[in-house]
Amino acid sequence: MRTIKLQIPDNVDLKTYDLSMIVASKLDEDGILSSGQAAKVAGLSKRTFIELPGKYGVSVFSTSLSDLKSDIANA
Repeated sequence: MRTIKLQIPDNVDLKTYDLSMIVASKLDEDGILSSGQAAKVAGLSKRTFIELPGKYGVSVFSTSLSDLKSDIANA
């Protein structure tokens, strides 16, 4: 895993945990990371991670038609 360093202005009131969740949630939403990988980035279990993205304005539900068809087929 890589470590990155960000410089955030002092007036941005975000805890490191919140920033990790925002990044991990967005990468999951965009399909760049799986939910499990995103959970590791955020330092959480997969179950806990899946319960939290809505707080950060990210949906855990895909808008992809192929994902919907796959979900229906696997229901």
